[in-house]
Amino acid sequence: MDTIKIIDTDADNIHKYGVCGYKNIKTAGYPEKLGWLKDRFSEGLKIKTLYSEEGGAQGMIEYIPGEYCWRPVEAIGYMFIHCLFVGYKSAYKGRGYASLLLDECVKDANKENMQGVAVVTRKGAFMAGKEIFIKYGFQQADKAPPDFELLVKRFNTNAVVPKFKGNWEQRLKKYAKGLTIIRADQCPYTVKNVKEISETAEKVYSLKPNIIELRNYKEAQDSPCAFGTFCIIFNGKVIANHPISNTRFKNIMNKII
Repeated sequence: MDTIKIIDTDADNIHKYGVCGYKNIKTAGYPEKLGWLKDRFSEGLKIKTLYSEEGGAQGMIEYIPGEYCWRPVEAIGYMFIHCLFVGYKSAYKGRGYASLLLDECVKDANKENMQGVAVVTRKGAFMAGKEIFIKYGFQQADKAPPDFELLVKRFNTNAVVPKFKGNWEQRLKKYAKGLTIIRADQCPYTVKNVKEISETAEKVYSLKPNIIELRNYKEAQDSPCAFGTFCIIFNGKVIANHPISNTRFKNIMNKII
């Protein structure tokens, strides 16, 4: 019988369990993510790995105290979930393991006397669907364009409710001309994608992108996109709100150029 464990992943054992499905140090994005994590552990960031004795690492949850979250959200006093994923192999999907990972986050938030737990969701890749959280007792607290939702599970109904920083149009003004790509090492998948997108932008569309590397939570919280750690802007308009592939980038550009 397969045994499932929740592993408290830290700087000492992360190479054993990996992160975001990556374990090979030569994989683009993995060393960058490791460096990012090691800088965040002192801020209270935690990663819990869903580990199967038979299948190995099969999921993860990453969370941090709200004041340090890498999303444009005001969530001081709450634990904030950056990522939740279960099922690198399909056999591990739909078996309630996401709730086990959420249990860990809620327990830590309670242990640290926080007001609750918050997370940003939307439909599509790179984001856990809101259904997982609604089922667990989260409720919508705020919305952001085009279809992002801020969900919250409050422990204290008198606590201040988290919200998006808002003022999106004002945040976009500094990117009024040209192609801008905003990224951070919080999401390891974007290292390879941004490299390919940048090459395509120059070779195919004669556009030299301005690549902005977010270095701290304050810069991420000032992002013009609700995802926080990834955004592509062309002539003042957001054309990608979360990480995308090079193929998706070309499809988008072919429609607007």
